[in-house]
Order: sequence, then C-alpha cells, then structure tokens
Amino acid sequence: MTRSGPSSSVLGKLLEAAGYHVEVRPDTLIAVRSRDRRAVVVLTTARSPADVESLFPSESIHRTIVYDDEPGENARALAADRGIELLDPSTLGPGLGEILLLPPAGAELSPVDADPAGPLEPPFAIAPHSERTVRPRIDRSEAETLAGVDDPRSTLRLVPFFVAAYRVRPASPDGGHGAVVRNLVAVNAVTRRAEIWEDGDRELIADVGEPHQRLSPQLEESQVVPLALDAIRRHHTVHVDHTEQHQGALVIETRRVPPTADDIRLGPFVLLYVPHWYAEGSQGRVVLDAVTGRRTTAPDPGGP
Repeated sequence: MTRSGPSSSVLGKLLEAAGYHVEVRPDTLIAVRSRDRRAVVVLTTARSPADVESLFPSESIHRTIVYDDEPGENARALAADRGIELLDPSTLGPGLGEILLLPPAGAELSPVDADPAGPLEPPFAIAPHSERTVRPRIDRSEAETLAGVDDPRSTLRLVPFFVAAYRVRPASPDGGHGAVVRNLVAVNAVTRRAEIWEDGDRELIADVGEPHQRLSPQLEESQVVPLALDAIRRHHTVHVDHTEQHQGALVIETRRVPPTADDIRLGPFVLLYVPHWYAEGSQGRVVLDAVTGRRTTAPDPGGP
C-alpha cells in the first residue's frame, strides 16, 4: 500500500480479528466472512475488477476490492457494473470501519448444527435392514399410459441410489441467513445424477412382487459426497438483491447466492433401490420413476 494506507499484512490482521478467513497469495490478499457473506480482496498491484471478480466466492454478497493507489475511472465503472465496492488510500478509512464492523448478534440465526430435531440419522434408520427398496406407486399399466408411446413393452428395474439426510441454512432474499431446512439427497449410483427428496415422501419394502432386474452400483460412497453437496447447493440457491451506492448512483444487483460449506451438514449414506419403469415402443424408450411418475434418465443395461 502507499504511505496513506496500511500495509496488506496489517489489513490481514485486522480482517482476521474481525472474523474473516484470510488467504495470502502473491500480490493479493483474499478475506472472506461467511457470517454476513462479505469478501474483501486487497491488491498490491493494479488489476482490473473484471480480472479480480473470479476471486470472490460465488456466495458473497458484499464484495470489496482495496487498491494501493487510485484505480481510475475505467476500473470504477467496471466495478459499479458488477456491484463491487472499490476502496483506495483516500477512501479506505471510512470504508474500513464498515468492513470490520461485526454483524449484530440478531442478524445470525441459530447455526445449522443447533437443530432441535437432533443429529442427522441415516434415512429410514428404523426400517429392517432387509427393507432397502422404495415402494413403487406406479404399476405397469399406469407406466405404459404415462409413457405415451405406441405398443409399449415395459420392464421394471431397481436402480441403486446413495441416500443421506442433510440440513442446510440457505440465504434469505435480503442476503441474511434463512431458516434451517431438512431434506434428503439421493445420488444415482450409476448415472451420478443427484436429486432432492422430501423427507417422508417414500417408504421402504423388502422387495417388489413384480418381476424386475436389480442394477449394481457403479460408484463408491466416497465418490458420492461431492455430487450430493453440489446438488444441495444448486437446489437451495437463492436470488438476492444487493444495493450499493457508487458515486451518487444507486446500483441494484441480483445475484444467485448458494449456501456456503458452513451452512450444510450431510449425514451418513445408505444404499437404497428405486424402481424405474423402462417403457419401450415404436417411438423409442421412455424411463419413468415408478414412485413419482416423472420422466427421468436412467442407466441403460440393455433392452427389456
């Protein structure tokens, strides 16, 4: 920094004391505070806000770049278009007060760990171990009607899913923390596609009476966790309107804000089998979830 502003190391210590996680890189310091979704990038070399924007976490709402010299009108215009606050040695003093100010205690809801419903147990923990198949609700004739293909022939296949309970605290529309939500995440152990289930929407049985094929998992449980977390973040992303003042102009930016890693808790996985109808007709194949009736993608183990 110039003589009129503190060094980046001093700023790093101040930001750490204010609850930011600080990462030091060559010519750059990145500070992130998940509690109020603030992020600060301190630069010791001139860089365009367009180049710096990728350093901010996607869930950040309040984004600030601190320059060691006057950034110039082009940089200010680029930052204003992106809803990024710029500070330089002449404006750092007043701006630093707001950056370092801790959020009021009332702005933070109970942490995602403090859930009165208790720990995250494996889904269907009270079901006998032999009951690991989800009960189908769509029978063969209903599946062939829903498929909408001519002269359908149908096969029932049990597709393996890794399923876990989770808790998440999404952002609220104003950028704060919303209420904690509990659901189930299910990862197809063949196609790698993940989906969100409402807790209580499915029940288990030991097996189905209908002739069927049981597919084998193609994923290890360790491979499932990143797929599940990505699905949870996408499902609980919130659109947040963020307003900032830039040189007298009011800038309103709508951003997609996913939950942070600190806002998600994932329980242990269990392996379940979900029935799917494969309806084959003159117009091709249609795959239906035999629980919801939705068309879906599923593994192709060969024709029925």
